[in-house]
Amino acid sequence: MRINSFSDVSLRLLMVLCAAPGTELPTTRELAETVKTPYHHVSKAVLKLRQMGLVEAIRGRSGGVRITPEGRKATVGGVLRVLDDHTDVAACQTVAGECPLIHGCGLRGALNHAREAFYASLDDVTVSSLAPQTQTGPVSVTLSTRPES
Repeated sequence: MRINSFSDVSLRLLMVLCAAPGTELPTTRELAETVKTPYHHVSKAVLKLRQMGLVEAIRGRSGGVRITPEGRKATVGGVLRVLDDHTDVAACQTVAGECPLIHGCGLRGALNHAREAFYASLDDVTVSSLAPQTQTGPVSVTLSTRPES
């Protein structure tokens, strides 16, 4: 299976926002630079993610975008189900028009079933589990008095 570019950008945004410190509110322009995607694509993705309740956009001078608690808990399968364009996996078309096998063919149903299995396999993966882990707090260091050999 393959996800569309809009879904890809949206998932990358969620991952970046999950990894951002809680006090940081990156702007849409900063997010576009971070994920190396044109600003207008990122702004559309932020709008959709906001409508889904996964991010919050704060206006004003000190505004920006942050992930919501629901966004952190969201599963990749659930996010993709909403963001996917749901076009048929198979075109079921010929040069002359509709496929002559369309009424007795099981391919379309089998491929749609495979797409749902793809999403289901991602239902156990949360957005927060994909975010790059940043080190916070003290770092454990072990000191030894033995000389190195």
